[in-house]
Amino acid sequence: MASTPATKAAERAGISFALHEYVHDEHARSFGDEAVEKLGWPAERVFKTLVVSVDGVLHVACVPVSAQLDLKALGKRARLADPADAHRVTGYVTGGTSPLGQRKALPTHVDASALEHETILVNGGRRGLQLELDPNDLVRLTDASVQPLASRR
Repeated sequence: MASTPATKAAERAGISFALHEYVHDEHARSFGDEAVEKLGWPAERVFKTLVVSVDGVLHVACVPVSAQLDLKALGKRARLADPADAHRVTGYVTGGTSPLGQRKALPTHVDASALEHETILVNGGRRGLQLELDPNDLVRLTDASVQPLASRR
């Protein structure tokens, strides 16, 4: 089994999860779309993890691949974080950022649609690795706020 800080965090928490691996294509335009295509999951059940700056403080937002993050839902001065800052704080590279097992746990926001599904996929801590879990476990483990964050694309 692949071992990443995210999978170790899930194991320590004692939650039920499954890993889904695929060979990452370095030329993929979208990490989320690549996961949907290679794993054959519906895009509404595959959640991308975005690091955002809200009033200068880094946060994490999880939204379905089928949607875009509505930054205004997080605040007037919300913007995507600089990838170097995101990497430094989370320990993860772009396209491999998991909401679990970050170097420094960031305030986390999960789109409300996650709770409509029995399980969802989130990044497992590296490109080409997705972690399937109950969205309620994700919310509990990250102490996330659940709110509408997605604007359909």
